[in-house]
Amino acid sequence: MKFLTWVFKILFILTFFQLFSLAHEPQAAPELICAEADRLALLGFKAKILKDTTDILSSWTGKDCCGGGWEGIECDPATGRVNRLILQKPSERDTSIYMKGTLSPTLGDLHFLETMIISGMKHIGGTIPVSFSNLTKLQQLILDDNSLQGYIPSSLGHLSSLQTLSLGGNHLSGQIPSIIGNFKNLQQLSLSGNLLKGPIPIAFKNLGNLQSLDLSHNLLSGVVPDFLGQLQNLTYLDLSSNQLSGQIPVSLCNLLKLSFLSLDHNRMTGRIPSQIGRLKALTSLSLSFNKLTGQIPESIAGLPNLWNLSLSRNDLLDPLPIAFSKGLPSLLSVDLSYNNFNLGTVPEWIRNREFSDVNLAACKLRGTLPNFTRPDSLNSIDLSDNAFTDGISNFFARMSSLQKAKFSNNQLKADVSGIKLPDGISSLDLHSNQLIGSLSRMLSNKTSKFLEAIDVSNNQLSGNIPEFVSELNLKVLNLGSNKITGQIPSSISNLDKLERFDISRNQITGTIPIGLGSLVKLQWLDLSINRISGKIPDSLLGIEALRHANFRANRLCGEIPQGRPYNIFSKAAYAHNLCLCGNPLPPCKGKKQEKLGQ
Repeated sequence: MKFLTWVFKILFILTFFQLFSLAHEPQAAPELICAEADRLALLGFKAKILKDTTDILSSWTGKDCCGGGWEGIECDPATGRVNRLILQKPSERDTSIYMKGTLSPTLGDLHFLETMIISGMKHIGGTIPVSFSNLTKLQQLILDDNSLQGYIPSSLGHLSSLQTLSLGGNHLSGQIPSIIGNFKNLQQLSLSGNLLKGPIPIAFKNLGNLQSLDLSHNLLSGVVPDFLGQLQNLTYLDLSSNQLSGQIPVSLCNLLKLSFLSLDHNRMTGRIPSQIGRLKALTSLSLSFNKLTGQIPESIAGLPNLWNLSLSRNDLLDPLPIAFSKGLPSLLSVDLSYNNFNLGTVPEWIRNREFSDVNLAACKLRGTLPNFTRPDSLNSIDLSDNAFTDGISNFFARMSSLQKAKFSNNQLKADVSGIKLPDGISSLDLHSNQLIGSLSRMLSNKTSKFLEAIDVSNNQLSGNIPEFVSELNLKVLNLGSNKITGQIPSSISNLDKLERFDISRNQITGTIPIGLGSLVKLQWLDLSINRISGKIPDSLLGIEALRHANFRANRLCGEIPQGRPYNIFSKAAYAHNLCLCGNPLPPCKGKKQEKLGQ
């Protein structure tokens, strides 16, 4: 009996622990099921999208938009309501991926939505629905890079929780509504790349929490308002590419947290304020393409974090600040081009530092090209529109990182066959110099596969156009206004990425190769003022992207290819040849002119 009693006790204890464990075992979270109102709101948006090559909306099927695998939809586990809608294009460069349609007003029924991102879809047009004013919990509204039109609705002012508003890269018009000044929690505001006009609203002075303001690439006018200097939390301010005028307000120099300031491509006048030296956090300062006068203030030399200084295309005067020789310890990129500087030589503080980008076009530099102490650091250099005469042959030695080089409109004398290009160079502009020799070495099977653009026009080059290997990735080839002879090589067909081909004003003979028609990306073709004979091959009709063609002043004969765009180019494009005929010239002899409408 004692044994049985003991067994029952053991069984009782085990049963108790089993029951206790079951009672306290973590319960599985209830399955999220999409609220019907949210599902219908999303399906309303789907119905307004006429074409979806992103294939995102194909996943929007079934009754459960929360747990049913609807791509881009997230729900709050506590409420089961949709709180995030994120539709972003995976690749910005791929133009074949987009959505076409409009924004449905039903999205305004997603009352628990905190984040709406519909970005990069390119072809979502129409207006921003007024119903979005119902999304009172919304913290992020990002509708960048679509095709939205119309005004920014004032009703968005009801979205008091908004922290990010980004409507850039659309076709929005009208003035910026003052109601945006109601967004007391707003931290990021981007309206760039639209058609907005008028002044910057005074109501913006209420945006005390704003950290980033981008109004660039619009049609805004008036002055840069003083009150922007009150937005003490600003770290990023871009007002570039507008029609803003007046002087740079000194108040901007109170923005001690500012790291990025761009006012370029406006109509700013007056001097750069000397107080700009207060902006110790500044990393990038761009004031190019304005009408600024006077000298560059010495105080800029005291900006310890500045790595980009762009002051080109103004009316700034000599001398450059002496303090630049010891200041600006972080500077990597400098652009002083097209001002009223008479530098004579490249300043020592530029030659002896580790720069990535040096732009000193039209600074009245002369003599021999400069020697840089750290040539391996240079990524791009522009010394065009100066009076350099020598030094190009060995200039590229040790420039292992150089990608872009521009020396056009100088007086450089050299044989191009002696110029060895860096392996990674992608763009080379040597036009309008006094270069001689043949291109056979510069364009050969050893040419860098990274080279995309070369312009050696308006020199004194001779010899033939070299044969082209299939590994070349050239997009721009400009050999115009030289003394090049021989024929267009049939291997031109290997340049399948070519977009611009100019051999005008040379002494080219022979015929136009049929293979030229295989260059389907070609947009600009200029064969004018040569000695090319034969006919214009019909194979050129395969170049559908062509926007400009010139066959003028050759020895061409026969019918012009009768198809767009050749038959609608101006007559001047075919003038002064032997016997070209057909639209847009008179019809060929013995061939009836086609009736209108046929």
